[in-house]
Amino acid sequence: MALATLPTRRDEAWRYSDLDALATAWPTPPVETIRVAAGEAIARVIVQDAGDDAAVVRDFSVELEAGAQATFHVLNTGGKLGRVTIDVTAREGAHFELGAAIIGGGEQTLEIVTRLNHVEPNATSNQVVRSVLGGKATGSYLGKVAVARGAQKTDASQSVKAMLLTRTATANAKPELEIFADDVKCAHGATVGELDDNALFYLQSRGIAPAEAKVLLLKAFVGSVFDGIADADERARVEAAAQAALERVL
Repeated sequence: MALATLPTRRDEAWRYSDLDALATAWPTPPVETIRVAAGEAIARVIVQDAGDDAAVVRDFSVELEAGAQATFHVLNTGGKLGRVTIDVTAREGAHFELGAAIIGGGEQTLEIVTRLNHVEPNATSNQVVRSVLGGKATGSYLGKVAVARGAQKTDASQSVKAMLLTRTATANAKPELEIFADDVKCAHGATVGELDDNALFYLQSRGIAPAEAKVLLLKAFVGSVFDGIADADERARVEAAAQAALERVL
């Protein structure tokens, strides 16, 4: 649900955000509500590549009925502030899949915020997020998996990895579990690192220019999150946008 007033840093979901940039775009657009009927499946591909001075907030609320499935692929690369939030409610046997990448440089603040509400038994979710950050950029993933008391047999996972290209870039990774059921499988992991010098040396020793070698390694790092895009044209669009963003931040 959209907030009625401008948030502050006391709001956990906005702790790392650029509130000055947010103020220029306030109030933000209404939440887009997506309801997936029982047994149905949807797929969404979101490329957030707003202009350099823009502040963009896109909010999604996803309701998955029994046995429904939703797959989201998100590429967040644009704007002074670029933020995508997804709030999911998963009922009996539903599944939610997220593959997302953040690629930023300069003084950008780019964020992906998710909340997975497992409210009934046997639902599953899987979230994979990769970030590449250069300059003085800040990239944040805040993801909460909330398992209700009656949501037994929930199986939820989060994998978050960030690659820093400069010492002045910042990655915030906060996967979080809130579990009130006792028969569940829930796991999360987060890492922040730098490019592998040995891998760079290997590529350069085979005649690949340093800048091209970095792009190749970073494409491999983020590219796996888009493997599940079934539409070939959409996948090509996302991959082209990701490569352009990587070349821009290097």
